[in-house]
Amino acid sequence: MSFEELRDFIVVTFGAEVIVTESANNLQPYIVLQTERLSEVCLTLHDHALTYFDFLSCVTGIDNGPEAGTMEVAYNLYSIPYDHHLMLKVQVQRNNTPEQPIPQVPTVSHIWRTADWHEREVFDMVGIYFKDHPDMRRILCAADWEGHPLRKDYELQDYYHGIKVAFDQHNELNGFKGEPQQLVGQPTPFSDKREKPE
Repeated sequence: MSFEELRDFIVVTFGAEVIVTESANNLQPYIVLQTERLSEVCLTLHDHALTYFDFLSCVTGIDNGPEAGTMEVAYNLYSIPYDHHLMLKVQVQRNNTPEQPIPQVPTVSHIWRTADWHEREVFDMVGIYFKDHPDMRRILCAADWEGHPLRKDYELQDYYHGIKVAFDQHNELNGFKGEPQQLVGQPTPFSDKREKPE
């Protein structure tokens, strides 16, 4: 099915109001759904004989920044037997202060098992909570870590349980450790080739 046919299928099945906006002209076209109806749309797209999106390729959390005041979750769906793709998105209001409630999106982990860890990663890194997820907790950071590292206004905490959090200025200024010395633009204490320890 083409993008237009999939969009029309959603409109016929759920009504035109379920689509907030769409972009058919992008390299990867997408449909933005009403957040509260995400789960029911995904369940139908998974189960229906015409669509059968049996594979959730990726779930991505996007922070549009404090100025925009919004966050998004993008879902890349794929049907293995039909070989068609679809990107769905939902948009939520961003909480810009610790006093504001964390944004919430319905889980799709009961539809695609792979969403379990994808949603936990989005929660951990971006700070979007997935309602009705069976195990909504951090997956990469420690359980009591402060903040969400992929938010655009994230500030690295200086101490964790009284231990100074290491900060490597090389990473901020130049990229990855282990790059050849001539590529980083400034001298480093290690050459590209190290002596074998005796």
